[in-house]
Amino acid sequence: MKTKLCLLYGGKSAEHNVSLQTAKAVIGALDLNKYEIHPIFISTEGNWIKGPQLNAPVEDVKALQFKHGEEISPNALSTSIAPSESEGYDMIFPLLHGPNGEDGTVQGMLELLNLPYVGNGVLASSAGMDKVIMKNLFAQAGIPQVNYTWFIRSTWKGNPESAYKQVEEVIGYPCFVKPANLGSSVGISKCTSREELAAAFREAFQFDRKIIIEEGVKAREIELGVLGNDQPECSVAGEIVPKKDFYDYKAKYEDGDTALIIPAEVEGGIYNEMKEIAIQSYKALDCSGLVRADFFLTEDGQIYMNEVNTMPGFTPYSMFPLLWKHTGVDYPTLIGKLVELGLERYQDKQTIKHTM
Repeated sequence: MKTKLCLLYGGKSAEHNVSLQTAKAVIGALDLNKYEIHPIFISTEGNWIKGPQLNAPVEDVKALQFKHGEEISPNALSTSIAPSESEGYDMIFPLLHGPNGEDGTVQGMLELLNLPYVGNGVLASSAGMDKVIMKNLFAQAGIPQVNYTWFIRSTWKGNPESAYKQVEEVIGYPCFVKPANLGSSVGISKCTSREELAAAFREAFQFDRKIIIEEGVKAREIELGVLGNDQPECSVAGEIVPKKDFYDYKAKYEDGDTALIIPAEVEGGIYNEMKEIAIQSYKALDCSGLVRADFFLTEDGQIYMNEVNTMPGFTPYSMFPLLWKHTGVDYPTLIGKLVELGLERYQDKQTIKHTM
């Protein structure tokens, strides 16, 4: 029997197009002898459109943006998954990035419908999406990080000069300004002056009501893949060497204008320490399934946790699947493992008593 896999992608997010690319890549990697692929496209307006079963990879993401498909309610998933239904799904695979997908909202809906799904749960997804909450939890766990501060839009609008002064006193230059609840380098700016800082605030606040400002450090960017539930494992390390000033959206998803070095040249002791911090971070957020753990490594060997991404991209330029490929887990096997982990977590939750 084939596993009936429902893919959710698109979404109401600035990372909508990234999700389409992820979906295209995952579809191309799935073993059609093992899986039935049932796509559901979520438009930028939030409409859920059920497409036909896919029996081959797609050549263009436009083929995944169904114009004349069946528009459904998300609640329809609960009836579609019933064992008596011929179209029932065995597993939901959310391939959504950013708000309204990666932030725990869709995960919460799936939990309410009692459906098995791939990836992180509600808490890990929401905490991992909000960089401020994530860093606060990491600080509580004693995980090393660069200095940071944050603002909400109303505070900044009330006294922008005070906000800029606080950044200069607490963080200094260079610094990075980011929307708190976005990934994929959307809305991120590097600042070396007050003028650039003011422009960066305006840019970041277009994408979120909360922004985070982080200390800029001269360091290598090292990443590890983490896979598992209660007993997570780490991949080999990879290094990002951007040709530009930093690893921006265009370098990640459009022109591949960066070098990904896998495995990274990292001394054994440093790598082991990174693995420990990655797993510590994974458990601090109560993650399950997968994350990509991103680090800064300075010339003197200081390790800083940058962030974890609870739904890393699976595009041709993405680090996460490449890390596992070099660890000995090819793409189809990786997808299968994620499905197994999602089912394992679902079955574990079914053992929890809800009545006395």
